[in-house]
This record gives sequence, structure tokens and C-alpha cells, in this order.
Amino acid sequence: MTSRPRPDAAAAGSGPVVISVDAMGGDRGPAAVIAGIANSAQKNPDIRFILHGDEAELRRLAAKRLYARHLDGRCTFVNATEIVTMEDKPSQVMRRGQGTSMWSALESVRNKEATVAVSCGNTGALMALSMVRLRKLPGVNRPAIAVLWPSRNPQKFNVMLDVGADIRAEAEDLLQYALMGASYARNGLALSRPRVGLLNVGTEEHKGRPELRSAHDLIEAAAGDTFDFVGFVEGGDIPGERCDVIVTDGFTGNVALKTGEGTASLIGDLLKEAFAYTPLSRIASLLALTSMRRLKKRIDPRRVNGGVFLGLNGTVVKSHGSADSTGVSAAVKLAFRLAQSGFSDRIAARVASAAEQTQDAVAAYESAHAAKDGTNP
Repeated sequence: MTSRPRPDAAAAGSGPVVISVDAMGGDRGPAAVIAGIANSAQKNPDIRFILHGDEAELRRLAAKRLYARHLDGRCTFVNATEIVTMEDKPSQVMRRGQGTSMWSALESVRNKEATVAVSCGNTGALMALSMVRLRKLPGVNRPAIAVLWPSRNPQKFNVMLDVGADIRAEAEDLLQYALMGASYARNGLALSRPRVGLLNVGTEEHKGRPELRSAHDLIEAAAGDTFDFVGFVEGGDIPGERCDVIVTDGFTGNVALKTGEGTASLIGDLLKEAFAYTPLSRIASLLALTSMRRLKKRIDPRRVNGGVFLGLNGTVVKSHGSADSTGVSAAVKLAFRLAQSGFSDRIAARVASAAEQTQDAVAAYESAHAAKDGTNP
């Protein structure tokens, strides 16, 4: 295992992929992070890691017999003694964050030493530091966090954004989310023409807040040849098959995400309780063991762990703060897949063209409404 110099990030699709990891972030500490990346390293020989944090502790954990054979020669350590806690306010981290493992992890992406950054740390602080260190892509007003949601679609997942980067979203922001989400679906789920839906309290065009109705018209005008717009969708469509990308503001998206995770956990607990109720039900659980394991894997939030920050000059994957080794490994797998696809460059190009589409769509929307009202645009 090496200390310096740091490796150069590999080009997309050619050779090993370097992932920068904030090893001190999250509720479970560095032990869960090291266990997760060791699991990923075991499954994929093309991953390399830059680990940021308390170097002595990280080296000790990585040298354990259980992990050493998978991580030996594949990790670079960068000493960062300060930690961003879950209680820290983003404003505080902005002032004193330079010596933290989170800041250091983002610097590796900024300096092109790694392709993707992964952190289990404080979401607000990570987004704030990401915008400062990586900067927003030209034309992006508000970055978004996109997640993969288990669904009935053939690809098994839908993309939903925003799930917490910003609680507000104007009509133009929702249009940008739609364009970025469609790009993510094409690269992350291999969908050539994703279907995009706008989350609302009903599917009728007259329902919802004014910015939602305006966003509906903007997204419809921008659809063109790149994606299909299915109009308003409801909460029941998030895991459904009506669309592939669900667009919403960060407040609504985050509530839906946490509700979904809680529901999945509740279902798992209720099934355990039901199968343990009588001796006969315990026998039935043994007969259904294979099917139950398949169901558990399908709805386990840890296995689809990882929200992607969209709209930045670099890719950042935000793992759940309470992620265990399975969750960390899932986030690393997502980061690797995006790095291999050249996602950062693709979405930058997409956002550049999206800025023009946004202007055209807004102009067309204003012109149409001006004509409808009998006024000049």
C-alpha cells in the first residue's frame, strides 16, 4: 500500500478506475468504509482507491487479514485529521473544512487524481463543499441529488431527483432536473430514450403549484428527440412502470426517499414476525427461504445505496450516513459504473446543450402564453 504520489485518474473505459473516498464520514466510522471498499475490491480488480482520513487508523484497518489481500497495492492514503460530523452546519464546514477528509476527497476529483468521490458524510456539508471545490457546471442554477429507486420497469430501477440537494425548485430548475435525469438514465441504466414524469398531487394538468404547471409546459417543450415526457405522475408511480425518471423538488424527494426506506424496513420486519408466529409458519418460511432471500435483496435499501450529485464539474456519490459495508460497497459500485461510462464528461456536454434548450423552452413558453393573453412577448 502506498502513501504518495497520488495516482492519476484513468480515462473512462480504459484500465483501472480511481475512486476518492472520504473514509471518515458516516455514522459507522472508517471500519465500515474499509470493509465496504474491500468487498468492492474483491469483486472488481479494476478499482483503485484514494483514502482520505486518519492515515494511521486507515492503514491499520486496511492491513487486517480479512481485508489486506484485497486492498494491498490498491490504496493510496492521504492524511486528513479533521472530520465533518453529522451535526456540523454547512456554514461551519465552509469556514473550517479545509483540513477535513471530506474536503480532501473532493480535492482529488478537482485535481483529476480520481474520477469520482464517495462519502457517507453530512449531506448538506458535502453539497456545499462540492459546489465550492468542484463548482457548478455552466448553465446549472441548482445541482440535484439523483437516486435509483427499485421499480417494476425492465431495468428494475427508476431515477428520482432531486432528493435533498435543495428544498426549493423553480420551473426552470425542474426542467434542468429533467434533462440531467434523462442523461443519468441513459448512462446509468442504458436507456436510449427515457420517459420522464413530473411528480405532483394528481395527473390532471390543472393540479399542483404554479411552478409545477409551468415546469410541465417547459419539460414538454424540451422533450424533442432525447426523451419522452409522460406528464404529471403521482407517488404510486415512483416504483411503477409509467416512467423511468421522476422529477421533483428536494423537499418532496427527500421525504419520499426516507418514507420508502422506512417502508422497506417495515415490510422486512413484518415478514419476519409473520413467519415466526406459529410452528407451521416457521416451516413455511424454510420452504420459502430462497424466494424470501430474493425479495430481501430486491427491496434492501443498502443495495441501491448512493445518490449522485448532478450539475457539478465532477461526479460525487453520496452514500447513506448509516451505511454499513454492504451499503458502502453499493455506493462504490455505482461510482465505478459511472466512471467507466465517462458520465462526468457526458453530463457536462448534456448540460451545455440543456442550457440552450432551457432558454428556448422558456422563450417558447413565454411566447405561447403572451399570445394566449393577447400581449406581446
